[in-house]
Amino acid sequence: MTKAAMLRRMLADDGLIMAPGAYDAWSARLIEKAGFGAVYMTGYGVSASVLGRPDIGLISMQEMAEMAKNINYAVDLPVIADADNGYGGALNVVRTVQEYEGCGIAAIQLEDQVMPKRCGHMEGKQLVPQEEMEAKVRAAVYARRDPDTVIIARTDARAVNGFDDAVRRCIAYVEAGADVIFLEAPQSIDEVKQAAQVIKAPLLANMVEHGKTPLLTKAELEQIGYKIAIYPTTALYAATKQIMDVMSILLQQETNAACMPYTVDFPTFYDMIGVPQARQLEQTFMTKNQPEN
Repeated sequence: MTKAAMLRRMLADDGLIMAPGAYDAWSARLIEKAGFGAVYMTGYGVSASVLGRPDIGLISMQEMAEMAKNINYAVDLPVIADADNGYGGALNVVRTVQEYEGCGIAAIQLEDQVMPKRCGHMEGKQLVPQEEMEAKVRAAVYARRDPDTVIIARTDARAVNGFDDAVRRCIAYVEAGADVIFLEAPQSIDEVKQAAQVIKAPLLANMVEHGKTPLLTKAELEQIGYKIAIYPTTALYAATKQIMDVMSILLQQETNAACMPYTVDFPTFYDMIGVPQARQLEQTFMTKNQPEN
């Protein structure tokens, strides 16, 4: 079964899909090791990881696709990948979808911002006309080679034109062929509930720490009617704080011995990263009995 088919089955089953955000292959591995069923590749986090720069449209499609490939290769889980605004017009969306599909991505998220885009919880966003985004959704549906590949349409209209326009856009994107709808940054629990009542498609909720949307539990989102919840910044923010804290200790104490209580040890990381399995596989090639693929 392909990862796209796995995600389709998860969407058809009961329950909410929790997909924490990965910003590189190792964070994706850690999400998988924790026991989650899906991974979200966050453009916000990838921009920080690859460029050390904010999510304001600086990262390219090729850089994002390369990270998507690395993340997908690192895990056995379906990967939901941020593809920003498709990096151009409808024909750019065609290429973006084909590149992401070639990287094994199960779901591709496209948004209706102009270039350069902004993170969904930043100020100063601008939108393309609704008709242009509808064309992009149709282009994405046309471009996918695997019918199981999930197309996610996101609107940032809530912050620009208000909630009612955001809902209208979501309904139009469903009609254009989107499989999942992502209404970014509703500003109250009431808006979260209203969206679920009127949008007739699986819905994605974005749970961002200190963002514009109230943080709800998995059970609460399930009860309201959402199907996917992404947590794009949790791992990134946790890693940032831990590294800052440990580097401060190193600078003050002038020895990494003082940092050891705050890190995993060498044997633990050795096992986690998979060195024993790699060595075992390597040894099988030294015999005539070759391992099966």
